[in-house]
Amino acid sequence: MNITQVAQDKITSLVSETQKEHADKKIFLRIAVQPGGCSGLRYKTYFDYDTNEEDSVYNYTGFDFRIDKMSAPYLDGSTLDFEDTIEKQGFTIDNPNAKGGCACGDSFN
Repeated sequence: MNITQVAQDKITSLVSETQKEHADKKIFLRIAVQPGGCSGLRYKTYFDYDTNEEDSVYNYTGFDFRIDKMSAPYLDGSTLDFEDTIEKQGFTIDNPNAKGGCACGDSFN
């Protein structure tokens, strides 16, 4: 999985802020694919503390992110970006493996 520089900067900032609140645990970004949404699968990005030895681990300057074993094939070759516009603010995933998606952009198949 690729991460744009804009997304890297945002993640680094968010991790730094969140880590201050939870200094006793190392926090990382988790990216997952879960059943749900109107197209069948949806993305989930969140901060996590719980590790799993089967996770794929990616180290960047300022943060680490993990993808669980089930989600990894769905996210192979994807790019994580961050948008901050009047219309939308948040992380987006450009996934070449997705065959289709819903109009809201929250799920894919």
